[in-house]
Amino acid sequence: MSFFNRLKNRFSKNVEETESYKEGMKKTRQSFTNKLNDLMARYRQVDEEFFEELEEALIMSDVGVSTVMDLIDELKFEVKRRNIKDTIEVKDVISEKLVEIYYGDDDESIEKLNIQNDELTVILVVGVNGVGKTTSIGKLAAQLKNEGKNVVLAAGDTFRAGAIEQLEEWGKRAEVEVIKQSAGSDPAAVIFDGIKAAKSRKADVLICDTAGRLQNKVNLMNELAKIHRVIEREVPNAPHEVLLVLDGTTGQNALSQAKTFSDATKVSGIVLTKLDGTAKGGIVLAIRNELNIPVKLVGFGEGIDDLKQFDAHKFVYGLFADMLEEDN
Repeated sequence: MSFFNRLKNRFSKNVEETESYKEGMKKTRQSFTNKLNDLMARYRQVDEEFFEELEEALIMSDVGVSTVMDLIDELKFEVKRRNIKDTIEVKDVISEKLVEIYYGDDDESIEKLNIQNDELTVILVVGVNGVGKTTSIGKLAAQLKNEGKNVVLAAGDTFRAGAIEQLEEWGKRAEVEVIKQSAGSDPAAVIFDGIKAAKSRKADVLICDTAGRLQNKVNLMNELAKIHRVIEREVPNAPHEVLLVLDGTTGQNALSQAKTFSDATKVSGIVLTKLDGTAKGGIVLAIRNELNIPVKLVGFGEGIDDLKQFDAHKFVYGLFADMLEEDN
């Protein structure tokens, strides 16, 4: 059975599962599919020129040069091994290899949040201003609350004007408590208060907002290191997740931000926002392959329910949905 057909069967019983990916990846899919269909029309036979143009199409989708080179090598090997001559058949191999490259030696569990059972889970959220960090925290809080979790938020972004008020507003929408101090306070002190409050309220999850200033990397590193020390002292083995929020519309700039924050703190997962607003959704693969950090959550809109757990199979389904339907 082809990989396309396996994808169809995987989601046939729950079409709604994939609708958000199909709709959310519309711009990326249209851009990528148009290039791919154009390639298939111009090249009936698989040859070196075909691979060169395919390479360019993938790079234009922000899959990342290093990832694209790996993918092309894998495709050439598979095409030779399976004795594929017709370019149409390469579509199936591309979709299969994209999933394989994403997971690498890991399994699907890498996409899940590390939520603890019977003890406080501490999630630290980092990212530059303007990427949707506070919004993502609010959406994640609502999601966890709907799952029956007792959630507390800590307003550790004490420097950006309006950041505390914005988090409070999201706290109201998600119906969760927000622990705060005045603007300009020491972020580590706010996180400390958040931990104390979460423990006293027997919370399941504490989500900590942090400042997003990249102008002075040394200050950022020092600040995050101090927050880490406070969390580790108060909650053994925490933080359980350090989520880096990135704006999907910024493409390769998101990759450079990920590298900077990876230097400053041990990022365990990516929250990729505004994926519905970009034609360069391939950045998901570049981040995973070049930085070895899994994407754990993706944002497809402005609504409180528009933050979804990432699934590489659904991502590829969203990327190839039109082709899958054409084959029906």
